[in-house]
Order: sequence, then C-alpha cells, then structure tokens
Amino acid sequence: MKISTSEYVIREVFFSLRRNSWMAIASISTVAVSLFIFGMFMILVMNMNRMAESLESQVEISVYLKDDVKESSIDDIRGTIESMQGIDTVTFVGKEEAMKRFQERLGEQKFLLEAIGDTNPLPNAFEVKVKHPDMVKAAADEISKIKGVESAKYGQDVVQHMFDITRLIRVFGFAVMVLLAGATLFIISNTIRLTVFARRKEIAIMKYVGATDWFIRWPFMLEGIVLGFFGGVVAAGALRIAYGMVTNKIYDTLAFFPLIPMFPFIGYVGIGILVCGMVIGAIGSTISLKRFLNA
Repeated sequence: MKISTSEYVIREVFFSLRRNSWMAIASISTVAVSLFIFGMFMILVMNMNRMAESLESQVEISVYLKDDVKESSIDDIRGTIESMQGIDTVTFVGKEEAMKRFQERLGEQKFLLEAIGDTNPLPNAFEVKVKHPDMVKAAADEISKIKGVESAKYGQDVVQHMFDITRLIRVFGFAVMVLLAGATLFIISNTIRLTVFARRKEIAIMKYVGATDWFIRWPFMLEGIVLGFFGGVVAAGALRIAYGMVTNKIYDTLAFFPLIPMFPFIGYVGIGILVCGMVIGAIGSTISLKRFLNA
C-alpha cells in the first residue's frame, strides 16, 4: 500500500469514527461486553479443564495383596508392577500404615475399631499411579492377574463418570466459545454495515470512476479492526480486574484450589482477546462490504 493510500485510509477511518462517534462508542461497548463474556467463559473452561486434569492425575489403583503372600514375594510383585507399560509410581502401604490411615479417616469415631481388638484385618497393598488416566483400566486388569494379588481397584464407576464429565466440559466449552465469537462477529458486521449503507452512494461513485475493491474495502476493514481493538482493550482490562477479585476471594477460603495462577495467564488471555477482537472486526467489515461491492 502506497503512503498516499495509507494516509487516505487512516483519514477516512478517523473521519468515519468522528462522524459516527455515538455509534462507534455503542459498538465498542457492545463488542467489549461480548468479548468480556467470551473471555470469562474461556477462563472458566480453562480452569475447569485444569481442575479435571488435576482430578485425573490423582486417580490411582489400590492393589490389595493376599494374606498368605510372604514378605519376600512383595518385592517381586512390586518389580512386576513397575515393569509394566504406563506405570508412573508404585508405593507400598503395609498393614500397620493402612490401619493408621483408617483410624485418622474415622476421626472421633475410631472407637468403632475397639470391637476388633488388636486384630488388623487390613491387607498389605500398593498404591499405583499411571502416566495417563486412560491407562487406568488396562493397568488394573493386568495387575489383578499377578500371582499374590487379591484385587486391583480404582473406583471404576466414579472414574468413568469423571472422565465423561471432563469430556463434556471440553466439548460444551468449545461450542459455547464458538457461539460467542459468532455473536461478536454479528455485532461488528452490523455496525460496519450501517456505516457502509450511509455511504453507499459514495462507494458506487468510487466504483464508477475505477477504484478497486481493495481501495474501497481498506477504510472499512480498518474501522472494524479499530472497533474490535478498543472493545478488546476494555474487555481485557475488565477481565484482569474480575479474575484478580475471584482468585483472591477463592484463595482466601480454599488455598489449595487448582486455579490457574493470575500471572502470566491473564496476560495471555488479554492478548488473545485483543487479537480475537481485531480479527473478528476485520472479518465483520469484509462481510458487510461484500453485498455493496458485488452490486
């Protein structure tokens, strides 16, 4: 683009925004609200995805050994489990340790164990973690076949429901974000369409004297980018404030809640919102001009 053409484009954008200042402010406000909702939902989905990954990483297989397994065989069983594909860690939990944990879990109701006296009915066990949650079922089935293993449990029903929920969150979140992006595109394209309609005679004259489609298109496209940019700036600033307030509130009550840390996460989200606003603005203006340029 030549310097003279660039000056013309910038001048036309400036005049258009000044001439339709109230419309521009309304457009920027509407775009900001749309991008803010889009950004909030994106942050929500990403945090829920992180939460799901955190829960998935905590899924472990409880491997209970038979009562007649000798101490010398325990190391052999451990070595067999560790040699399996996809196994991350294997931790031995002896009968005494298992009873201690059970008593702590009972809390004030540990008096219920008085009925069994000094007897410890709990078996020796291993806590096994896999490298990927999808490997849990296959690993549990294989471990249960090892000689000396009574059973390998991983809360099958609970884990399966959790995997189903996380998949639903990811699919639903992506679908909603696409819908919100489409709504923002619709808003910007209609705003530009009003400007184009007001200048339709000017566009017709420019085409009549030989102006190219790109020469006519550039001012409107840049105007859409500007509207998207300023809407994105407002939305990014509001998201930064809102996410800071939410994270502070949650960390005050739930210090170990697996939220994504504010920095640098919110900076990346802000950049993403700005880029989305500008891209949607450019696309919206292109859609608005198409009918007039083809006329």
